[in-house]
Amino acid sequence: MAGKRDIHVVPREDGWAVRREGASRDSSHHDTKLDAMDAGRATARRERVELVEHGKDGRIQDSDSYGRDPYPPKDRKH
Repeated sequence: MAGKRDIHVVPREDGWAVRREGASRDSSHHDTKLDAMDAGRATARRERVELVEHGKDGRIQDSDSYGRDPYPPKDRKH
């Protein structure tokens, strides 16, 4: 998907940040991961892209698609 810019929730020394894929700066900073996830989720829904959740170690923990997903997960019933 050309031009797709997923939203990532990533750890920072002073909390958590929401960052658009490929951006040079964070979109927003938050004290808690929950606050960052809420902000990232709102942006991902609005822009119909994927939200990628990272753990404290920086590794990807989970992702949720809020756009048109050609390969929806088979482990969840909607």
